[in-house]
Amino acid sequence: MDYDKRLTPARPDLADERLRGRIPAERYVSGVVRRVVAPSASLRRHPAPDAPLDTEALMGERVTIYDEEEGWAWGQLESDGYVGYLPASALGEPSPDPNRRVAALRTFVYPGPNLKLPPSAYLSLGATVAVAGAEGGYARLTGGGFVFADHLAALDAREADFVAVAERLIGAPYLWGGKTSLGLDCSGLIQLSLAAAGVPAPRDTDLQEAALGEPVAVLPDLSGLRRGDLVFWKGHVGVMRDGERLLHANGHHMLVASEPLREAAARILTKSYGPITSIRRLRPA
Repeated sequence: MDYDKRLTPARPDLADERLRGRIPAERYVSGVVRRVVAPSASLRRHPAPDAPLDTEALMGERVTIYDEEEGWAWGQLESDGYVGYLPASALGEPSPDPNRRVAALRTFVYPGPNLKLPPSAYLSLGATVAVAGAEGGYARLTGGGFVFADHLAALDAREADFVAVAERLIGAPYLWGGKTSLGLDCSGLIQLSLAAAGVPAPRDTDLQEAALGEPVAVLPDLSGLRRGDLVFWKGHVGVMRDGERLLHANGHHMLVASEPLREAAARILTKSYGPITSIRRLRPA
């Protein structure tokens, strides 16, 4: 049966109980809900540390686990439906529910409410945490540790301009499958930035191209574009900062870079992904 393995919790030996009768498997299970308790967790294609990195789950994300063996948990992320293998050590109980999200590009977790203490971890933009109280300008986390309170926002807080979020990541290193401020790829940049503005988006470029916005005509001179337009190639995506400049995480610069769209399109046409496949314009909020 033909199905998208990225988004379908099914293997020849095991599948989600909800797929019974639709996708053949040796057995079916309902799965157990867990939550990412590490700052981030790599979701890999196979249960091995050197397997391809497909995406990253951030602290606070819920994931349904269907199988666990030899330190690896096979499951599906609740946020975007991605399926893969995560380190079992990065997962914990689903409660308590997060009540704050990280709004800064990156923030540290301290053992006490004191910036002079050596931090125990860092949290990236978009991670969510459960805050139990406040002390001296710091938020006390239910799982232990303190985070500078002004780096956190309410779960329902929304950035007014997702492009401004992406612009804050200019210079962040390129990392295939990455989705944190320490490294991210082209579709990760778009998904992370849109999430900060309250707009859910799929993880990969082909899924984003199919799901986001409305088509805009691709004119020969690439004119008529505006801030927030998403530009797609087969396997790549960027966002317009204005009518001329493209912002994208890319392997040419190996970081999140801003450059004229015409220059980027000419280079990409001949050296990597071919011609622009579409331009999508998001609906007003």
